[in-house]
Amino acid sequence: MRALYLIVFTCFITLNVTAQDNRSSDELFQEARKAAFDRKDYPEAIRLSRLALVKSPDYSDIRVFLGRVYTWSDKTDSARTEFQYILQKEPAYEDVYVAAADLEYWNDQPGKALELVNKGLEYHPRSEELLLRKSKVLASLKQLPEAANMANMLLGINPGNAAARALLSSIRDQVRKNKIDLSYDYTYFDKRFDQPWHMLSFSYARQTAIGTVLGRINYASKFGEGGVQGELEAYPRISNTFYSYVGLGYSGNDIFPRYRAGFSLYANLPRSFEAELGFRYLYFSGSTWVYTASVGKYLSNFWFNLRTYLTPGEDNLSKSFNFTTRYYTAGADDFITLGVGTGISPDDQRNNINYEINNSLMTYKLNLAWQRTFAKQNIIGINGTWYYEEYRPDTYGNQLNIGISLMRRF
Repeated sequence: MRALYLIVFTCFITLNVTAQDNRSSDELFQEARKAAFDRKDYPEAIRLSRLALVKSPDYSDIRVFLGRVYTWSDKTDSARTEFQYILQKEPAYEDVYVAAADLEYWNDQPGKALELVNKGLEYHPRSEELLLRKSKVLASLKQLPEAANMANMLLGINPGNAAARALLSSIRDQVRKNKIDLSYDYTYFDKRFDQPWHMLSFSYARQTAIGTVLGRINYASKFGEGGVQGELEAYPRISNTFYSYVGLGYSGNDIFPRYRAGFSLYANLPRSFEAELGFRYLYFSGSTWVYTASVGKYLSNFWFNLRTYLTPGEDNLSKSFNFTTRYYTAGADDFITLGVGTGISPDDQRNNINYEINNSLMTYKLNLAWQRTFAKQNIIGINGTWYYEEYRPDTYGNQLNIGISLMRRF
């Protein structure tokens, strides 16, 4: 009897407070969202949402939001109750399937999550959010071919979906852990050198438990001399937010750096931003340290990146800037790239010998590249770069590089 009095008293207080609150359900909803997103005050967001639902019990947007806040607060039973209410009242409501599937997925219930997304897809077969969730759930269940099919279906609907592209890349790395790459580059000079440069590269990459590990052999002919360079690179994963790049290289010839090394730390940031800080080391007849930073942004099917290389000298600081725009035409390996910049890149094995020759002089460059998947496992790439170089003080010449690459995943 005492419990009944307590329930009645609680309901009376809630109705009384609601009656005294003249704010509409929409106004209460907006306040709840501010409490959750701006202040991370989940108890207040729950209180305001419940007040709003007293005024509008079937306001599904508010109830889904309340379920999500319960999920973030680890109140999973309360979240399921809110989601179940909507599923019974409005079974074709797309957002509830997304939110409920997230709840089950995050709480290690992939089977339940899969049931929810499948039911939601019956009503909304082209839903990007549901297709993405289904791909993630299938990947977690190690049904990798099916997960890849879902990601490809989503990219067919929206080629610019960055989350699907990243997921597909991860799935491919798990399904096809190996990749080989054969490339050739031809470099022409109109004034600076009489002979063109040639470079042939072969690499093998393997997806491992710590991340991708890659070995590469470069052969180049420059200044009438041939030379070989060996490289080893790795991209260790640190967490869901951070990963890194580590590179080492050695050559016994003067047309490559005798030693090269590099390290970068990458961060996946909110709102589809990413950032990088790192360094590069080159040794020809002496040591050169280069520091790099970049910021990138995914927007629809575009990726934008601004990068700088800073090279301290005895009495100056050499600066290089590059802006790259990439447009994804389909999956993670299908894109068109346009880049503009100044200066020399230490990561460009075709051209970084200029750090030994004239890295303090000005260079302008324009790059265009295209890459496309064919026959599922194969990738072809074509690129061209035009340089307008100051190879002596106040004396400029043109340099044109054309390259082609063939890759295969297996």
